[in-house]
Amino acid sequence: MPSPLRCALASAALVASFAVQAQPFPSKPIHVIIPFVAGGSSDIVGRAIASKFQDLLGQPAVVENKPGANGAIAAEYVAKSAPDGYTVLVGSIGVFSINSALFKDLRYDPVKDFAPVTLAVTTPNVLITKPTLPAKSVKDLVDADKKGKLSYCSSGTGSSDHLTAELLKQIAGGNAVHVPYRGGAACQTDIMGNQVDYSFQNLGAVTNYIKGGRMKALAVTARTRHPQLADVPTIVEAGFPDVVVTSWQAAAAPAKTPREVVAKLNDAMVKALRSPDVSERMNQIGFDVVASSPDEFGKFMREEVGRWTRVVQKGGIKPD
Repeated sequence: MPSPLRCALASAALVASFAVQAQPFPSKPIHVIIPFVAGGSSDIVGRAIASKFQDLLGQPAVVENKPGANGAIAAEYVAKSAPDGYTVLVGSIGVFSINSALFKDLRYDPVKDFAPVTLAVTTPNVLITKPTLPAKSVKDLVDADKKGKLSYCSSGTGSSDHLTAELLKQIAGGNAVHVPYRGGAACQTDIMGNQVDYSFQNLGAVTNYIKGGRMKALAVTARTRHPQLADVPTIVEAGFPDVVVTSWQAAAAPAKTPREVVAKLNDAMVKALRSPDVSERMNQIGFDVVASSPDEFGKFMREEVGRWTRVVQKGGIKPD
């Protein structure tokens, strides 16, 4: 028969356990995991959101950069973390959609292993060409590509800019040779140096070069014209509505995170993204704030996974 002391200790432990479980979320710092090195788009967006957590949630954020394997190391880490809302991932289109199409041995599933929190920001790509290329429109470029081989560069195999160019080739036809680089900066440099014919690059990365006449812009991969390049037509105006593409950053928690916790995270992130200073910062670097609901981001992510899986499979694209 249990002793009175043992019963008392067991009761105290049970009460303490219920007290811990009853603590409202959040009751400790939240870890924001960034799948790339400091200074990149995911890092900028993640830190901007995290900077508001103390004011909005009453708890600070601890930002951790876990780069490697195209973001897969961080994604797997978060996917396997406790589903309690204290570990969240802020990552890119690659992490949440393209990786699953590109890598057969991926150790996480973006749809099954995450609870979507919010689609944070988007930015269109811009179809840019070297200054000496005669093409003055997307049609001119497509026609030239069909007549003779052109070259296009990207920030790497499987990147958003690579797959956007591949999507245009699949829809319009052409023979352009892909020249992958390790990052967009080198690709942009060779475009300006007339070493490569064209590329699709994030709007914020090339706007100043376009305005300075160091490269030409034929179209923005959006449905409507962008204020930063108001004189550049959209890819829809150019006659290719199926090439509407955005590069994007989003946030997610581990699957099975309680809906009420996800709701609190979403509320804080939406308010952070829509705050005047963060919104202005995002616009300055070419991002459009979306700040969606969890359900909206979940639907969008599933669509993106399906879309890029089709492009990768049709193009026979393999990772480097």
